[in-house]
Order: sequence, then structure tokens, then C-alpha cells
Amino acid sequence: MRMSNQPVVLEVKNLKKHFPIKGGVFKTTQGYVKAVDGISFSIKENETFSIVGESGCGKSTAGRTILRLLEPTEGEVWFNGENLYDIKKREFRKKRKDFQLIFQDPYSSLNPRMTVQELVVEPLLTHNLCTKKEATEKAKEMVERVGLSEKHLTRFPHEFSGGQRQRISIARALIVHPKLVILDEAVSALDVSVQSQILNLLIDLQEEFELTYIFISHDLNVVKHLSDRVGVMYLGQMMELAKTEDLYNEPLHPYTQALLSAIPNLSTSEKKERIILQGDVPDPSNPPSGCPFRLRCPSAHDRCVSENPVFQEVKDDHWVACHLYDEKNS
Repeated sequence: MRMSNQPVVLEVKNLKKHFPIKGGVFKTTQGYVKAVDGISFSIKENETFSIVGESGCGKSTAGRTILRLLEPTEGEVWFNGENLYDIKKREFRKKRKDFQLIFQDPYSSLNPRMTVQELVVEPLLTHNLCTKKEATEKAKEMVERVGLSEKHLTRFPHEFSGGQRQRISIARALIVHPKLVILDEAVSALDVSVQSQILNLLIDLQEEFELTYIFISHDLNVVKHLSDRVGVMYLGQMMELAKTEDLYNEPLHPYTQALLSAIPNLSTSEKKERIILQGDVPDPSNPPSGCPFRLRCPSAHDRCVSENPVFQEVKDDHWVACHLYDEKNS
């Protein structure tokens, strides 16, 4: 662990993002898709905080809502003591350079009609951070820092491999020296050998530029390599949150236990029992009563039907939302 003594830089409080379902002749609201439904966590300066879970659990929506690419339904996000949702949109645009998002597919996020130089200098010029000449020099330095060369500046995105395009995306995001970077499945589309190169690059850049990362992924092996702490989401809610070592060595929530049991084990001496979850993830527009995981949980009991468990700290910096750990049941 690297960040034990660092101050909290980002605090998310009861964040919700519900999408209305329109229907009928007059397109009235028939219900809501509860993509993010009341998550809370804090992140320390220069920390890598990962959010994991199955597809559709709300982790990507949470990342976009934190950055106000989606406006929240409810909740607060505090960054360095300032509530980002209290800032007017026009003023928030000036702060946008402090928060960057790197997407899963770099090809779709890079304008195919722009050269690498144009792509990398654009954020500097948009935020009026320097002159065009200075921006060009900074672009040369940044592309070299991410493992490309000056000769690549005149080329277009389609001329690069997936790993090289992701390096361009990283250069474009970091050229403005942000404080917080959200990486949304940033290496999941890459070959395994390229993944490791990009992950090592991200670690080096974090130390060099003193960055704080939110790493969104479904790949638990990658998360283990990169993260300081991990939050596990299911159906828009946070099920468990702990230091990486604690979560992988002693998962408390049945959902986390099932996810970790699915990681391939290459050791022949140590056998691990696979936990198979029954059924599919419920519809987020019609979630089950009580605990959102109860329909697939092997440990569900009567209380899980009627009461949603409280997200509580049951060990040092180890939080879980499960009735198995309630004091009433101990």
C-alpha cells in the first residue's frame, strides 16, 4: 500500500444516477433504471481506487457521473473540499482540465481526421494553457513520455495499433496535468502483453505526475496488479470495499467471493473451489426488494428479502453490505 498517510482528495456521498423510462402516447415517465443507487466512498491523494463488477453493475455510469458527464440524480462529490455539483456548468468547464477520462476504445474517442499532434495539443489550446508553439513542444515531450516518438505526430489514429492508440489517449489526457484520471476499462481491449506495458506505463506516470486514479474494470487480475483499494459493485450499489490485499485474501461478501473464485488458478498445488452464481443480474429498472444480491446469493435468508443491508465497516478499512456481518446477527 502506498497511500496510507495521504489526505482524502475525493469523497463520494450517496451518489445516485437514475435514468427515466419513457412510455405511452405522451412519453410520460413509467419508471427508472437505477444504474447507480446510493454509493459512497473516498479516495486518497495519489491513490489508485478500482471499481469492479459484472457488466451492467453501474461502474462506468458512476465514473461518468462523478465527472459530471452525466448529471446526478442525487448525492454529492467533493474534490479538495469543494462540492463539484454546486459549481455552475460554465464554471465547471474551467475545472474540466483537472479531471480526465480515458475510454476503453481509443479509436472511437480519437478524431480520425486529426493528426496525433492536433489531438494532443487540442486540450492545451482549448483551456488556453499556452501558445500554439509551446503546445507543440509540450506535445513532443508527452508523446515521447508515453512511449511514442516525434515522427508519430504527423500520423493519423488509423495508422496505429490498439496499444499505440491508447498511448495517444493517455498523452492527450495527461498533457493538461490533471489531478484525477478515470480509466474506464482502459486496457480490456488490448492483448495481454500490451496490457502489461500500458499498466506499467500508468504506474510510472502516476508517480511522475502525482495522479489519482479511478480504475474501472471487470478484470480482477489487472485490478490486483494496479490498485491500492477496491470497491465491488452490484446492481448499482457498493457491496464491498477494502484494501486490495485484504479483499483478495479475505473477501467477506458472497458476491466478491464468487467473483474471486472465477479467477483462473495456475497453481497445481493449491485447489480453489469455484462458486457458481445461479441466474442472471436482475433488471435495474425492477430490482428485487431487500438486498439486491439475494436472488443469486447462496447465503440469503429471510431478512435479506425485506431489508437492504447497511454498508458498514466491519474491519479496519474493510466495508461490506451484508446481513451476515450485522451486529444483530452476531
